[in-house]
Amino acid sequence: MATPVEKWVEEQAKLTKPDKIWWCDGSEEEAHKLIEIGIKEEKINNVPIFQELNQKIWPKAYYHRSHPTDVARTEHLTYVCHPDLPSRQTGKDTAGPNNNWMEPNEAKSLMTKLSDGCMKGRTMYVLPYMMGNTDSPYAKACVQLTDNSYVAISMRIMTRMGKHIIEKIGNSENFVKGLHSCGDFDPNKRFIMHFPDEHLVWSIGSGYGGNALLGKKCFSLRIASWLGLKEGWLAEHMVIIGIQCPNGDMTYVLAAFPSACGKTNLAMLESTLPGYKVWTVGDDIAWINIGPDGRFYAINPEIGLFGVVPGTSMKTNPNMMKSLKADNFYPTLITNSALNTDTKEPWWEGLDGPVAKNLIDWQGNPWDSSEGTKAAHPNSRFTVSIYNSPTLSNEFDNPKGVPISAIIIGGRRTQRIPLIVEGFNWEHGVFIGTRTGSETTAAATGLKAGVRRDPMAMLPFCGYNMGDYFQHWLNIGRKASNPPKIFTANWFRVDENGNFLWPGFGENIRILKWIIDRVHNNVSAKETPIGLIPNYEDLELSGINLTKEMYDKLFAININEWKQEIDDIEKFLNQFGARMPKEIWAEFKDLKSKLYI
Repeated sequence: MATPVEKWVEEQAKLTKPDKIWWCDGSEEEAHKLIEIGIKEEKINNVPIFQELNQKIWPKAYYHRSHPTDVARTEHLTYVCHPDLPSRQTGKDTAGPNNNWMEPNEAKSLMTKLSDGCMKGRTMYVLPYMMGNTDSPYAKACVQLTDNSYVAISMRIMTRMGKHIIEKIGNSENFVKGLHSCGDFDPNKRFIMHFPDEHLVWSIGSGYGGNALLGKKCFSLRIASWLGLKEGWLAEHMVIIGIQCPNGDMTYVLAAFPSACGKTNLAMLESTLPGYKVWTVGDDIAWINIGPDGRFYAINPEIGLFGVVPGTSMKTNPNMMKSLKADNFYPTLITNSALNTDTKEPWWEGLDGPVAKNLIDWQGNPWDSSEGTKAAHPNSRFTVSIYNSPTLSNEFDNPKGVPISAIIIGGRRTQRIPLIVEGFNWEHGVFIGTRTGSETTAAATGLKAGVRRDPMAMLPFCGYNMGDYFQHWLNIGRKASNPPKIFTANWFRVDENGNFLWPGFGENIRILKWIIDRVHNNVSAKETPIGLIPNYEDLELSGINLTKEMYDKLFAININEWKQEIDDIEKFLNQFGARMPKEIWAEFKDLKSKLYI
């Protein structure tokens, strides 16, 4: 008798009509076969799915070029399809103004038409995988279907994939479903649909990571955030790091930053302070539960790193460069960078050394630096196993997760926002998270330039109304016996000449040290209208040139500038109407009164 997984796969095969079905087992032998298929058989825009890179310098690394219309998340084509139910408000209200919404039956009708026969002439790959350690009480079993070997290999790098997951699911109906097809890459036929109550993601028309690797943002944030609301936990777009002090003590911290704001650099930070060491637990996703002792515990449900390559170098992120060139069980993928045709090496802006000669750009055209164009796409990516990382924490596979003492919520702001600010208490910290904004990046298409409010870096990823999400944060903190301190960080403030005031990168350990000192009550802090900031003398600044004048600029709070900030925050909060918690409005009114606005 067929299992629920087998029945579901059979139903999707009837719709999509692949030539054959390949049940993936997650083995190294299978990975080699899939890469060979991507080199010799499968193509995108008449280019092979994979090209082998220089194996002496980049062992087990392969180059992938996506369709030119398919280079980033497509938020305007991403929908969260909550149904209308008598027990709650309309599905559109449940999705909230932070999501595109479509009535579930309408969405399924649209996707059924687009998916009918979409895999003809192709192979359907069945990818059974687990988000989280299979022994963890917090892990979730999943199955994704795809017709693209790049997606299959990427999911093997990013998740715990294997036939043992099928055995673990057994006859249960309790697994997350993902149906994906590249279709014909037509942007007019590109949709990513989420059905939270059915634990289903349905994606067509894109092969880009955030749209096609359905275990990533689609499930581990959009669907999982909804599960967390129902089950009493948090699914967050956060780094998880352990900071080891010279005496050996370890403090675990979460950090939320939008894409291209230094998140991966922070996750793999190489400390410039003697005796301090940063250990990587996760670079992107954190699932947070309250443990038996009442503390926050976080797991990273992924086992891969998926980040932006431009700007990555031995200077900015040496540990990532070491990871990309490590010879391990898993392959490494470089997507949409430039390519050196002489040496078969990838190249991107910000890479160490002089500009390589004989480059072709990310679209395969000869490139000349004098023309003023970028050789690598600004959102070009790496996909690499976290086990390649020289900074991987010994606690990475701990099924219980790691205990969290602090949460950092940040963004990219060239003006107005100080380097680091601590919330007065849990409620104020959550308010700091709700008002966080960031200047837009290349990681998503269809966005206007400027500052976008991005609470907890979750605006594109929260699977339900963010008014309810903020209330959920408030409730979770109240359930904890010792909730983490909440901070907001901004590494990107500039002076009047446009120069960064803070050196960033490895020097960020100095701010992490202050956070640890605050967690353990080792230093005091200065109260301001927007939160607590460091005293100049409490920052460890030896070895860098940061004068008191520069400190004052980094932490300046300009009342006139904050008038505009307050107006923008109020406008953002108002869109959630009655669902915005009264505690958040109380914090807003308190901030406004303190700034005498």
